[in-house]
Order: sequence, then structure tokens, then C-alpha cells
Amino acid sequence: MNLKRSLWIALTSGFIFVSIWEFYVRSEGYASELDDNKALWAIQRAKVDHLTDDEVVLLGSSRVHYDIQLNEWEEATGIRPIMLASDGTTPTPIFKEIVDHTDFSGTVLIGVAPVLFFSEPGKGFMWDRPSKRLKHYYDRTYAQRANHLLSIPLERSFSFLNASEEEWSDDIDLKTLINGISIGDRVPSGRLPFNNFGFVDADRNVTMFEKTRSDTAFANGIIKVWGSGWDKRPAPVLDAVISYYKPLIAKFKERGGEIIFLRCPSSGGNRERERAKIPRSEFWNPFIEQIESPGYHFEDYESLSHFTCPEESHLYTPDARLFTKEVVQILLNDNVIKTRKAN
Repeated sequence: MNLKRSLWIALTSGFIFVSIWEFYVRSEGYASELDDNKALWAIQRAKVDHLTDDEVVLLGSSRVHYDIQLNEWEEATGIRPIMLASDGTTPTPIFKEIVDHTDFSGTVLIGVAPVLFFSEPGKGFMWDRPSKRLKHYYDRTYAQRANHLLSIPLERSFSFLNASEEEWSDDIDLKTLINGISIGDRVPSGRLPFNNFGFVDADRNVTMFEKTRSDTAFANGIIKVWGSGWDKRPAPVLDAVISYYKPLIAKFKERGGEIIFLRCPSSGGNRERERAKIPRSEFWNPFIEQIESPGYHFEDYESLSHFTCPEESHLYTPDARLFTKEVVQILLNDNVIKTRKAN
């Protein structure tokens, strides 16, 4: 009887605690959402092995992830792209893996975020994360796959499970909260907290929080992160990136594939730093000329250049939908992508 009573008290107490914590985090503006982790990414990567030659894979960093909306692309073309963009990374290792280890011969759109894209191949955190995601894709066990599938209903139901692969995000899952406790030198000094500002669907389509547009203080916290550490970043490189891409592009085109490069919008201080540190005339322009693949820069089109990023680097979702429609229309007009609309 005492055991049953103790069990009942424990379950009741646990339920009350979880309910209070869930109510609190929702009152703070958090919502139940999926964790955009390597397991979710791997599910999308697996689809590439079964694509036809009229389909599209999206690569890049967070700008493509936020700015290209899958519903709008599908509505315009009848084709729903596979979203493999990975936040805070270069797309280069993912493109190499697709070229070397798949038979995909459709279209790959590669987003170019200059500070990440023009980095030394094989080096730095921007290369490490996609490499880890690829390793997980190849090494994942059935137990890991099952664990991820079982976690999805919980992540969609409880806000307090919000999590990220960023060790310094503002998520409120237990691991992140513990990592945020400052004990001695455990938390690196000088690192700014990072506000999570969007959520993903099961196919990794991103929606930016409305708070990012409406709450200036919240947006400024993100802007500070974008503006920090520029003087400590490795110098951008061009020749090494061109040399790395040229044989990959040649191999992909040889089997019938098409590659498109896209420079998504940035604004404010972030755009000014890009102009100063990674000028278009010294990086984007010669890159596109030498790799001989179509490149689309937002500044070259009136329909793409009028957008403002609320945190200087990504489009608010309603704007991203319009941006996607305009990009797709330009690509269709230039006959560089296909449609597969039902009759």
C-alpha cells in the first residue's frame, strides 16, 4: 500500500511540475516545435537517393533555409524541393557528397552566404557541422531512427522540449539550461546568447517567429551575434573554393545535373560588413564567371532587392514567400528549372 501511495504521489507531483513548467515556457513565448537536428536532416537526405532528374535539392546555410519556402516553390512548379540547407555552415561538403555518392541528376540550388561559403574547404566550424550530419546519415542505427520518430509527437506537444544543436542558444530544454549555468570557465566568456528565431516543419520548411519582426530588442539580440567576431574570422578565400567546386560541377553536369547559385538578401549593418570584408566584385562575380554556372544575386533584380531582413540576415516568412515566388519565376523565365504541373 505504501509503495502504491508513493508511486501515486510521485506521478502526481511530476505531472504538476511538468504542467507548471509547460505553462510558464508558453507564457514566455515559446511554442512546441521540432528540433532541426541531424536526425531530421538525415530523413530529407535519404530522399535524394530516390529523386528523378526533374526534381530539386536546396543546399546552403540558413539564408536558403529561411528564404526559400517549399510550399511556394511547389505551387509554382509542381515540384517540392528537398531542403538540405544547414544553418551556420557551408554547403560545399553536402554538394560533394551528393555528386560523389548518389546518382541524382536533377537540379541543385546552392545558396551563397559569403562569410560561410568563401571559407577554406575542409576547415572550421562551418565545415564541421555538415560533416557531422553526413556521418550521422551513414552511421545512424535503427534504434536512433526509432528514437527520433518517437520523439516527434512529444516535440510537437511540449514547448519545454525546445532544443537546438547550438550549445549557446536560448532554448529551454534541460541540456541547454544546464549548459547555460556559469560555473568557473565552463561557459566560454564573451559568447553572446543566441535567440532561436524560427521553427521547422517535418520537411524542414522554416517559419520565422513573428517576434523577430515585432520585437526590436529580440531582433537586436540576434543582430549582435551576427556582428560579433568579424575581426576573428579566417580571411575569406576564392581560388581554393573555385578549385574545389570546378571538378564537382563538371562531374555533376556530365551526368545531366544542373547547378544554380543564389545570393539571398541581407541588410543593415550585416550587409555593410559583407560589402567591406567580402566585396561582391572580388568574390561573387569572379566565382560565377569561373565556374560557368548560372548565378542569381538579389541586387540584380528589382523584384528581389527591396526586401529588408528584420535581423539583417534572413527574411520574415511572408516576405520569404514572395521572394521564393519571384526567384522561381526568374528561374522559369531563364529555363533553368522545370515544372511538373498536373494537367
